[in-house]
Parts: sequence; C-alpha cells; structure tokens
Amino acid sequence: MNTILVGAQWGDEGKGKIIDVLTEQADYVVRTQGGNNAGHTVYVGPKKYVLHLIPSGILRKKKICVIGNGVVVDPIGLVKEIDTLEKLGTKCDGRLFISETAHLVLPYHREIDAQRETVKGKNKIGTTKRGIGPAYGDKVARVGLRLIDLVNPEVFAEKLKVRIKENNAILKVFGAKPLSYKKVHDEYRAAGDRLKPFVTNTLILLHKAMAKNASILFEGAQGTFLDIDHGTYPYVTSSNTTSGGACTGSGIAPNRMDRVVGVMKAYTTRVGEGPLPTENAEIADMLHGMGREFGATTGRARRCGWFDSVATRHATMVNGIDELAITNLDGLDTLDTVKVCIAYRIGKQKIDYIPNDVAILSKCEPVYVEFPGWKTPTDKVKNWKDLPAKARTYLKAISELTGAKLAIASVGPAREQTMFL
Repeated sequence: MNTILVGAQWGDEGKGKIIDVLTEQADYVVRTQGGNNAGHTVYVGPKKYVLHLIPSGILRKKKICVIGNGVVVDPIGLVKEIDTLEKLGTKCDGRLFISETAHLVLPYHREIDAQRETVKGKNKIGTTKRGIGPAYGDKVARVGLRLIDLVNPEVFAEKLKVRIKENNAILKVFGAKPLSYKKVHDEYRAAGDRLKPFVTNTLILLHKAMAKNASILFEGAQGTFLDIDHGTYPYVTSSNTTSGGACTGSGIAPNRMDRVVGVMKAYTTRVGEGPLPTENAEIADMLHGMGREFGATTGRARRCGWFDSVATRHATMVNGIDELAITNLDGLDTLDTVKVCIAYRIGKQKIDYIPNDVAILSKCEPVYVEFPGWKTPTDKVKNWKDLPAKARTYLKAISELTGAKLAIASVGPAREQTMFL
C-alpha cells in the first residue's frame, strides 16, 4: 500500500510522530517537499529526535528513506543531521537516498530571505529565514542549482560563480554584505563530497521498489493551509504541502496512491503571521504554560485556538483525505468545556467555507458548538475503549465534522501513546 500523509491544518500537527508509527508497516519513507524549515519531533524511549530533512523512518531499522526531487536541500544542514543521527547510533549509509534533481539552498537564499522579511516590517510573512522561498524561486526561474550539480565539481564551480555574482548584486541593493565565492564554494563542495554516496536517481529507485510490491509512505512537511496554491496566501510556504505535492515531489503518479491520511491536532495552532480564526489567548496561555506548542525548528511559541472544522473540511476536500490521525488530545484534559468551530460569521452572513481573500478571512468570527470536557488525564490510555467517554464523543464529533474516518488517536509524543481504531 502506498500512503500519503499530510498535515490538515497550519503545520505542526504531529506528523513526525504519526509517520514514525506508520513506518512500522512501510518499506520506504519518502519526503516530497519543503526544506529544513520543517521540524519533525519523534520520541523513541528516552531519546528525542528532531529531524528537518531526513524522513522519520530513519529511526526504524531496515527502513529505506528517500529525499525526493520536490525537496530543497541545504547540504550543510543535511550533513549535520546525518552526523547527529550517527552519533546517536542511527546509521544512514545504505538506508538514505537523495534525489539528484533536488534543488540546493545556498547562503544567498538565506540572506535574501532575511532581508526581505526585514524590509516588509509589520507585513512580514513570518518565515524561518532559512532560504526556502528564495530557493524555490530560483527553481521556478530555472536558475537553481541541484544535487546533480553539487556532486560534479567543475559544473558546480562554474554555475556557483554566476549565481554568487548575481545575488551579491541583489544583496548590495539591500545594503547587506556580499558573499565570498571561495568560502561558499569550499564549504559546499566539502558537503557535496560527504553527500555523494547518498545521491541517486530516486525516481527509478522508487519505481523499482513498487515493481517488487514495496509499501511506500510519502511524508509531507508543513500543512494544508501553508500550501502555495491552497493556503492562506501570502502567509504560506513556497511548495505544495497538499497530497498532490507528494506525486510531483516524488515522481509517483496519482493512480499509484492507495490512501491519504490527514494529521490534525485536537485543537488548532499556527506559527508565523496570517489569519487564524479560532485563535484564543486563554488556550495559548494554558498550552504554553504546560511547556507545549513551541516550534521544533525555530523555538517560537505557536499561536493556539479551538478546533476549526471549517478548515479541516476544506483540507479533506483538497487532499482527498481517507483517514484521520488526531493528535494532542491530552492537551485538552483539564478543560471544563471544549469548543469546536463549525462555521464563520462575517457581519450578518454565515459561511461554512474558507474565503480565499485573507482580508476577509481575518474578519471571520467563529461560530462554536461546545462539548463537555472529560477532566481526567488521557496520556496513559492505550486503548480506544479506555478513553473517557466524553473524549471519545469529542473525537467522533470532530471526525464527522471534518468528513473523514477517524483511524488514529494520539495522547502523547511517544510511540506507545497511540491508539488505532
């Protein structure tokens, strides 16, 4: 079975944990888009792993992991990630493969990203400043460098020289310092030598695996409403975070996919700027006070609110979600009442869809229904039937409102804190 796993909210839904759990039944795990602006946190026993580029499947022995053509790769960051895993006892040799057509994130991408955010001031997007947007911009403009260039010393040297000259001119306009060609060249060529054994034609690799009936799990980064086409533009990332991105980012056709699993929290969060209709300061303070909801990549406190079923219904439509994995239920354990947004109100008008105009979405007031809280810890529960009845009622309700079957409920970050329905 080939499974696409996507985030059904604004990212940070707990995909890393769910991917790790589902990997037990997979042979291959494929990352299909995004860059090291994403962070997937996985707990294995007492060890905490934060992965930015390498698929979470690397933490399970004998699983093959692939970084697909749709990903933008920071070679320096990827080398550090490989080295960190190996220090923790997880070997990547023979288990990690990187697409030779994946594009590179280079220092000028990060510098330009940071300068653009500074210039925008209060209108900033809220990027991680890791150069992801500018790297995808170069890809679309057909001037990007790829892994296949990095592992070819002569080609890389020639192309980099042109790109450094052009981007230094852009940095000069911003008043930023120019980059040293030699420094960038030497650092990235060293990273290229380290990564060369992992670089291959992953399209052929995956199709050969399918010919042998291998089970493949396609791992997305960020979430539906950060999608460049279907998200709350312009407060989005620079890639297709929806299920379609798994196909274009890997080279596997849509008719070869068997199911789509959507991951969502039992409430709603967002990092960065942009509208969040159900945002609620009391919920945010409660979760932050518990030490929850801080970004794995940036450490920034996430914005938090009640569950938004208008958004998740939209995510189900866009992604073709078959099954839901609902995480972080335990974050709501202490509440007397839990709210769910079922519609938006704009003035006297009531709507049950997300407006494409973010200015309108920002003015939407949520229409809530309330559920009684279960007021008891759920983090030790291991079976669905042992969950408090009110918690099960709540989960079933948000599943019905979202329009997809509830398949997984998670009550904590560890593998064993997972229930299959």
